Amino acid sequence: MAWAGKILRVNLTKGTVTSEPLNREWARDYVGSRGLGSKYLISEIDPKVDPLSPDNKIIWATGPLTGTMASTGGRYTVITKGPLTGAIACSNSGGYWGAELKMAGWDMVIFEGKSPKPVYLCIQNDVAELRDAADLWGQSVWHTEEAIKKSLQDPLVRVSCIGKAGENHVLYAAVVNDMHRAAGRSGVGAVMGSKNLKAIAVRGTLGVGNVRDPKAFMQTVAEKKKILADNAVTGQGLPTYGTQVLMNVINEVGALPTRNHRDVQFEGAKDISAEAMATPRATDGKKHLVTNQACFGCTIACGRISKMDQNHFTIQNKPQYWGASGGLEYEAAWALGAANGVNDLEALQYANLLCNEEGIDPISFGATVGAVMELYEMGVLTKEQIGIEAPFGSAAALAFLAEETVNGRGFGKEVGQGSKRLTAKYGHPDLSMSVKGQEFPAYDGRGVQGIGLAYATSNRGACHLRGYTIASEILGIPVKTDPLEHEGKPELVKAFQDATAAFDSSGLCIFTTFAWGLADLAPQLQAACDQAYTTEELEKIGERIWNMEREFNNAAGFTSKDDSLPKRLLTEAAKTGPAKGKVSMLPVMLPKYYEVRGWDSEGRPTADTKKRLGL
Repeated sequence: MAWAGKILRVNLTKGTVTSEPLNREWARDYVGSRGLGSKYLISEIDPKVDPLSPDNKIIWATGPLTGTMASTGGRYTVITKGPLTGAIACSNSGGYWGAELKMAGWDMVIFEGKSPKPVYLCIQNDVAELRDAADLWGQSVWHTEEAIKKSLQDPLVRVSCIGKAGENHVLYAAVVNDMHRAAGRSGVGAVMGSKNLKAIAVRGTLGVGNVRDPKAFMQTVAEKKKILADNAVTGQGLPTYGTQVLMNVINEVGALPTRNHRDVQFEGAKDISAEAMATPRATDGKKHLVTNQACFGCTIACGRISKMDQNHFTIQNKPQYWGASGGLEYEAAWALGAANGVNDLEALQYANLLCNEEGIDPISFGATVGAVMELYEMGVLTKEQIGIEAPFGSAAALAFLAEETVNGRGFGKEVGQGSKRLTAKYGHPDLSMSVKGQEFPAYDGRGVQGIGLAYATSNRGACHLRGYTIASEILGIPVKTDPLEHEGKPELVKAFQDATAAFDSSGLCIFTTFAWGLADLAPQLQAACDQAYTTEELEKIGERIWNMEREFNNAAGFTSKDDSLPKRLLTEAAKTGPAKGKVSMLPVMLPKYYEVRGWDSEGRPTADTKKRLGL
């Protein structure tokens, strides 16, 4: 129940599309989306496979609550082995695409092999076929989506696709759906491009009507929606300001990474904040923010729709960017702004639009530009190499590098390989602010100790959405913990990581956890599915998923040495703010984390742990 019960398997090499039944036992043990998709991937590929080879596979997976009346039930996940890190890549997206796949009668789509020519998959309920995409290759995400809808003569078709970045194997290329929602991290778009797969178009009219107990389901869903509506974060903060509400908050607590983590506070934060987006511009009196927007079934509506000043230098003579489009989220605003010392809001929005249009993760892109700017100021890189003067704070350099990178031109080709490879090439690997090759998000591990441990131990490389301890350490959700204290953080990180894995696998948005716990998720799953999901069972499932991912990474060649942070965070103390004089206490926290996890001193799950979790 709740699952559609079918998956599509697409062999791109042979050009075949076949249906097969969902593995119900796996669905029971891993729920769906992230957990179930990862179980399929890990069961079918060699952990040491080259991520960009035909032998790698890539999976689009929904959860049992995707497409239902549950709040935020529009999520889907793209799972593969990631080219940016070489670790398991599992990237989540909202919008409407996931719900559409579920309403077409499918839980999951698995792609294997490589097509000899560009193709896209067209799904119309139970009919699915590969179609020629030669005319779409080389086109942007926006053009691709519009062209497919026109070709199919159906404006309600939902499209998940790549732009030129994925085609050019930018190692942090994203998969974009609904124009500006993205499975953004770890380079899932590059894997899609490596297979000559341009898009998946889906139209579903079957609905999702097979929940186990409809009356109980609607009752508990209504109760949980009220909790979201009454909560200060999900009912007020996020709808009003979006994730950008965090910019000034994180800056004030001294945890806003600035100029490639040389500083922990940005003097220009107020200029690129949520408040700035909602303030009329001096140039034309118009606000940057037009409105908020919700994904399928969402009662939070944290998305931003923005419109730029058409007289700004970044978009002069570029009318395609004069309209309203997806606005800045906190992570993108930080990566394009504070990480590079840039406080030009219009330039940030322009770079963000380019990332959306061509399918690039703005976090990895912006953080890589930060490394470029530091290398430029050190004299390691020159104007002639980069193509422009590139000191910290240069909005012109940010815009230029965004254009070059999304189009695969000039120095943009090197930026597209990520900061780890770029800094190593130029002799300064310590300047890559990354874990396992994936760039940090918008929180400094010196000012927030728990998030540093979460970065270091994340299975997909540095990531805030795999264990968002900011909720506890800064926002006091579900309990307030001291961000500068390292005691107790291993237990906190584990709890957040396991709970997140369960929520990700359900098909719901992680933002609901600002108001909900597993005790709120369990009754929704119980009413929808034929499995008796209790809070305790969901805790165990989350732990099972985390350990399964860890086992894959260990088999791929990762060791405890990869559970680390850049030297800068471990040896260079924060200069300002509440964390002044502090470094990350990771060396103290990590052994305790391994112990709490039931791992040995080398970070390997013990036999007892695997037996307890059924691995």
